[in-house]
Amino acid sequence: MQTLAELDHKQLIREAYRIEGITASQCRSIFLDWALSLPVQMENRSAIAQLLEHYRDEPADHPMTAVLQQGLNETVNPRRRGGWRSRPRD
Repeated sequence: MQTLAELDHKQLIREAYRIEGITASQCRSIFLDWALSLPVQMENRSAIAQLLEHYRDEPADHPMTAVLQQGLNETVNPRRRGGWRSRPRD
């Protein structure tokens, strides 16, 4: 289990919960920035689940909670698509 500082080293999720009137769209942008900044060795689903646990006392209807929940439900292991490595050589 990681510390909150390891999970949210840029404090993006923390700040999202503190912004009054934040929208779901803004939360999705923040989430994307957060997800792209995760260390390669950190498992996405575990990190999201830990964040949801940490922020469980926040209002259930907060847009960041919904975005995190959606991220948890839809996260899959990334796989390479296309690119020069997948093309057969002539």
